[in-house]
Amino acid sequence: MKFIVDGMLGKLARWLRMLGQDVIYSTELDDVELINIAEKEKRVILTRDLELYRSALSRDLEAFYIEGRTEAEKLGKLGNRFNLSLFINVENSHCPRCNGKILLVPKEKVRDKIQKNTFSYYNQFWKCPDCGKIYWQGAHWKGILKTLEEARNIKKPKA
Repeated sequence: MKFIVDGMLGKLARWLRMLGQDVIYSTELDDVELINIAEKEKRVILTRDLELYRSALSRDLEAFYIEGRTEAEKLGKLGNRFNLSLFINVENSHCPRCNGKILLVPKEKVRDKIQKNTFSYYNQFWKCPDCGKIYWQGAHWKGILKTLEEARNIKKPKA
């Protein structure tokens, strides 16, 4: 899916990008710009701004008002609404920072760009060709998987 996210939802934008969604996010865009981009590029507006949400609907644009305190709650509700897979497939992931498509890179290509211990301990690395950021499934990965598991439980509540 293609989303555009208001300036209050930066964390959510990063999560959606990791999940393989194409997400425009900027704190510099005002409501009129968000609506114009959504209309031009056929993007769904995600917002916590009730006025923006109502304005988008009045223009017959698809919009979703984000509720929830935690990222897991937000992702679970989005998963329900848009039938999103809440599993990360790194082959489809976008850069959480800039939305570029991350690519698997040979370990040797990142040797001089990461810490020595990271290079020694991990074997798979991905790089964003747009911003140059390098990723690996480090210690933070367990937290990411836990949040996604919580989101999946919200997406499909137990009967």
